[in-house]
Amino acid sequence: MKLEAHWHYPTDIRVGAGCLSFIAQYCASLNITKALLVTDSQLAGFPMVKQAQQLCEKSQIQCDIFSQIASDPTDENITLGANIVNQKGINGIIALGGGASLDAAKAIALSAKQNLALWDLEDVGDNWIHIQGDKILPLIAVPTTAGTGSEVGRATVITDLQGQYPRKRMLFHPQLMPKCVLLDPLLTLALPPHITAATGMDALSHLLEAYCSPIFHPMAEGIAIEGIKRIKYFLPIAFLDGNNIEARMQMLVASTMGATAFQRGLGAMHALAHTLGALYGKHHGLLNAILMPYVLKRNQAVIEDKMIHLATCLGFEHPSMGGFIDWILALRSHLDIPHTLALIDIDLRDAKLTGQMSVDDAAAATNPIILSAEEYTALFTDAVEGRL
Repeated sequence: MKLEAHWHYPTDIRVGAGCLSFIAQYCASLNITKALLVTDSQLAGFPMVKQAQQLCEKSQIQCDIFSQIASDPTDENITLGANIVNQKGINGIIALGGGASLDAAKAIALSAKQNLALWDLEDVGDNWIHIQGDKILPLIAVPTTAGTGSEVGRATVITDLQGQYPRKRMLFHPQLMPKCVLLDPLLTLALPPHITAATGMDALSHLLEAYCSPIFHPMAEGIAIEGIKRIKYFLPIAFLDGNNIEARMQMLVASTMGATAFQRGLGAMHALAHTLGALYGKHHGLLNAILMPYVLKRNQAVIEDKMIHLATCLGFEHPSMGGFIDWILALRSHLDIPHTLALIDIDLRDAKLTGQMSVDDAAAATNPIILSAEEYTALFTDAVEGRL
């Protein structure tokens, strides 16, 4: 089967090996004449970044590289990028990279031309209605990892460094959705196995939490089930054989499906992972992977019937909640994912703070069970100590 396609849901998505070649065509269609290509500092030296820049410049599209972003992009990174946009007369953004690059690019596209301070754009209450949608720069997204799905999201997560403790905050606007997406598996072949594992589990966490969300959205629920089926089959293949183009393609698609599905909401995995990422600087996908079985177990009382249905859809011989958690544990072991947070040097010294920050996170609102700060602290403690 030829893995090439051109989709228009939830945005314009070009799918297939080598589809990066469409980058200049999409810039032209969006009237982008001066682009800022946002990527991370490690990826900036890779041939794919130079290739994208050369494809643009061959079509007389100026393309400057901006790579001064942290692994969890910060407000300072966004301010610097927005200043460059205004200094150089940039009229469009290309996001090329993993979740950090995509989130930073989206925040720059959102904030650069607004008359509001960055945190006035935070997704709190009705803040988004004060944002001038026509001033959001057109954005082209080219993911190089299969995990965050940020390429099809209307929000971005940025770390606020200005308070007593760093914390992740969400910016949102309906028009922040990238205008077009290029899913090119050739750009993911260089990913090492541990990044393939962590990002793949991040995609799984999006799909699982969207599936378990109490929000009524049957389309998102169906997408979540299909995405989980793809990860079940293709993530182990991509982990063992990073040059398997079909597995890489299917994982990119599953990642995009995850972010499409989480229009339905996320949950306690992400509430905790956002907090721990801000406090400890650990990889977001790895945190979700470690937290996954603990959160599923905590939510069991209200999600068990749904998980039995999901296990049936996945072809389990004896579908059950316990069997599903056992599959997650086996998958994590196969991918060399640690079983506890302690194994990645997270301890209980900030347990109370972690609980309070997690209950305040936007993702907490759609967990199947609304947890208190004390319950988040207990859940965090279980994940540190390995109590399932």
